[in-house]
Amino acid sequence: MRFPIGLCTAVAALTAAPAFGAGLTVTNTVFAQQRSTAPDGTTRIALTPATRVTPGDRVVYQLAYRNGGAQPIEGLTLNNPLPDALAYRGPAQGSPAPEVSVDGKTYGPLATLKVRGADGAWHAARPEDVTHVRWRIANALPAGAAGKVAFEAVLK
Repeated sequence: MRFPIGLCTAVAALTAAPAFGAGLTVTNTVFAQQRSTAPDGTTRIALTPATRVTPGDRVVYQLAYRNGGAQPIEGLTLNNPLPDALAYRGPAQGSPAPEVSVDGKTYGPLATLKVRGADGAWHAARPEDVTHVRWRIANALPAGAAGKVAFEAVLK
C-alpha cells in the first residue's frame, strides 16, 4: 500500500522568547532515503524528495529555518510532533540530536525517558515511543541567518 506523503507530513510548531516576529520562516521538507550499492560494494544513501512512501520506507524530515527580519531571534525552539504513522529512528546524519518526548510534555535524551507498559510497570522508552522531537537553537539567530535540523523516521 502506498501513501501520499501529505498523509504523514509533520508540522513544526515554533516558539521563541520574545516573539519571533514576521521575519522567521520555517520550511518542512520530507525526503525518502534511496539505498544503492556502489561499485566497491558499500551502501550509499541518497535523499530524494518524497512524493509517495510505503510502509517500511525510511524518510528524513528536514526543518530549514531563516531569520528574514532585521533583528536577531533569541530563544528559538523548533518542536515537531510525529504523525502516528511514523516511528522515530534518530537524528539525521549531520543534524544535531533533538530532545525527544514520549508524551509531548517531558523532553530529554531517549535514554532518560520511561513509558508505562501494558503490565503497568515503567519501562525504558524506545524510538517507537517518541511522539515529538524538538531542537532549542542555543545562540541568537542573526538577521539573514539560516539553519537546518532533521530527523529520520520510518513509515509504520
